[in-house]
Amino acid sequence: MSWVMILSLAGGCYFFKLAGLVVAGKARPSPLLDRVLSGLTPAVLAGLIVVQTFDGGGTLDVGAGAVGLLIGGVAARRGAPFVVVLVLAAGVTAVLRLL
Repeated sequence: MSWVMILSLAGGCYFFKLAGLVVAGKARPSPLLDRVLSGLTPAVLAGLIVVQTFDGGGTLDVGAGAVGLLIGGVAARRGAPFVVVLVLAAGVTAVLRLL
């Protein structure tokens, strides 16, 4: 990728960020749209987690990452602190990959 392309993309990102700030100062979204947009972030994050965990190059891959995700989900559901959830999920995944 060339430097011209990188700088053009960076400039475009900066332009859209600046345009969003200018427009947001003049118009507020409706309460329904605001509720939908606030729920969009967790949905996209959950989708990325599922794709990264189960995608095996076009096939369904249920392996160590899936077990680590399951253990992390159970720990989070039981109210464990976030750091404990991360360490538990990563530890289980690492141990299963070693086997």
